[in-house]
Amino acid sequence: HARRFLSRTEPRGGNTTGFAAVEARDAETVAVVGCALGAFGDALMGADPGRATLAILAEDEADAPQGGLSMQVRRGWLFLDLFILEPAARRGGTGSRILATAEAEARIRGCVGVWLDTYGFQAPEFYRRHGYQVIGTLPNYPAPHGRYFLAKRL
Repeated sequence: HARRFLSRTEPRGGNTTGFAAVEARDAETVAVVGCALGAFGDALMGADPGRATLAILAEDEADAPQGGLSMQVRRGWLFLDLFILEPAARRGGTGSRILATAEAEARIRGCVGVWLDTYGFQAPEFYRRHGYQVIGTLPNYPAPHGRYFLAKRL
């Protein structure tokens, strides 16, 4: 499987490793690395019985999708991966209710906290208003904005 992710090539342009990065466009290719990394972590720390991938979907009265949140439970923490709402669904409390639902689910699953990353042009203030603290930053990424890493203990 690894050949789908990295392909063996002749060294070129100063590359002396004999490997070249290729685009990994399918989930199976990315899963090869993810599965290996998961197995490595399990061997070091023991199995992660609480591991889960979850989602919360937002729909309007006509059941049309308005956005949602995808998240992952890993080693006692909930990671908020992707969170998007249609502009019409913003500023009416939908995002706050989705975040509260995610935090409640984290508590049910025994998580000690929630963490995420967001860009300066997205929603760092939204998370701060909900009790999240900045635990790290990557300035000027993407330029001229920054990337913020936030966490909240439950």
